[in-house]
Amino acid sequence: MQDIVECDIAKTEIDADVIVVNSCTVTNSADSNLKSYINQISKKYPNKKILVTGCSAHSIGEKLFEEKKVFGVFGHKEKEEINKMLTKTDRFIELGDLDFVNENIVTDIKGRSRAFIKIQEGCDFDCAYCIIPAVRGKARSMPENKIIEQITLLSNNGFSEFILTGINMGSFGKDTGTSLAKLLKKIFTIKGVKRVRLGSLEPSQIDDEFLEILDNPILERHLHIALQYADDRMLRIMKRRNRVKSTLELFENLSSKGFALGTDYIVGHPGESEEIFEAGLENLKKFPLTHIHLFRYSPRDGTHSATLKQNVRGDIAKRRHKIIEELIKEKNYQFRLNKKPLKVLVENKKNGLYEGYDEYFNKMIIESKLDLTHQWVNIDNYEVKKENNFCKF
Repeated sequence: MQDIVECDIAKTEIDADVIVVNSCTVTNSADSNLKSYINQISKKYPNKKILVTGCSAHSIGEKLFEEKKVFGVFGHKEKEEINKMLTKTDRFIELGDLDFVNENIVTDIKGRSRAFIKIQEGCDFDCAYCIIPAVRGKARSMPENKIIEQITLLSNNGFSEFILTGINMGSFGKDTGTSLAKLLKKIFTIKGVKRVRLGSLEPSQIDDEFLEILDNPILERHLHIALQYADDRMLRIMKRRNRVKSTLELFENLSSKGFALGTDYIVGHPGESEEIFEAGLENLKKFPLTHIHLFRYSPRDGTHSATLKQNVRGDIAKRRHKIIEELIKEKNYQFRLNKKPLKVLVENKKNGLYEGYDEYFNKMIIESKLDLTHQWVNIDNYEVKKENNFCKF
C-alpha cells in the first residue's frame, strides 16, 4: 500500500498543479483529440505538469514524452501508484507491463444505488479492426474472492445493482479455473444484491453452463452480445469468430426466454459492398434485437483493417448507419409495446422528472411528488413512447 500523499482534487484545470489525462486509443481520432487537448493546455497553462495514462500511454506515450509534450507518462499498472506519480519531481515514463491484475478494494464509498465492478482485463481475440489487445494485453481475470468481497462491501453500504464489466468479459475464469457462470452463482447469494447487469459478451462464450443460470431473477433480463455484422463474408474480413446461423439460433433461444437483446454493429468497414450490406441488413431483420451500439468504421493505425482498401465513402456509411439505427429503434418500440409489470431502479432527477432503467434496460421517465432517488419502484401502468416509457407514480 503506497503512502498517503496530501493532494487536493482541483475542480478546474486552472486550479490544478498537475493535470492527469486518462486516455482512450480505440480510434485514430481518440489519439488526435488527446494531442489537441495537450497542446491547448500546454499553451494556456505552460507551468502545469501534464501526465498521461490510459490506453494512449501505451500507443503514443513514448512519442509524447520524447517530444516533451508531457511531464510524465504512466501505464495501467502504475495507476495503482497514482500518489507516487503525482509527486514525482523529474520527468518520467513508466509504462510497465500488460499482465497485471488490479486487486484493490474500493473503500471510499459514496451513497449511490448501483456500482460498476470490473471482473476481467485484456483480450485474446484478434478482430481485424481492434487495437485493444495491443494496449490492454491478454485476457486475465480479477481474483474471484476480491470481486465477491467488493460486492459484499458495497451491498452492505446500500448498493443493490451491480454492473459487471471487462474488456472481454466472457473470458472470465479461463485462466483461473472458474467461469462467469460460477461467479454469477456466488454473486446471486450475496445479501442485498437485487440486480446484476452484464457488459458485452461474445456469442462463442455463451455455453451450456451460462444458459443454466438464465432463470435467476437477479440477472437482468437484458444481454448484450456482440455480433459486429450479420453476413459471414464480412465477419471473415473482420476476423470474427461468430457466424450468422449459429448466432441467430442463440438469439432466438434467449429471446424465447424473455430476454431483451442488444449488440454491437459496424458499418462502412473495408469490403462492405452494397450487396453485402443489403444481405447483412436482411439477416439483421431476423434477429430479435432491442438495443444496439452502432458504429461507423474508423481506421485505427496498427490494425489489420487499416491496411485494407477503404472502399466505403463517408456518406454511404452514414446512410447505412441510419437505416440500421431506425430498424433497431422500431424493434425496441415493438418490444416495449408488449407491456408487462416492470421493476425500475431510479438513478437521478432531471428537469423535475425521475429517470431509471427497468430489467430490460429500457429507460423509464417518472413523474412523482415523492422522493424516488435511488429507490426501486414497481410499475404496472405506464405509457410506451417512441423514445422511452413514461409513468406517473
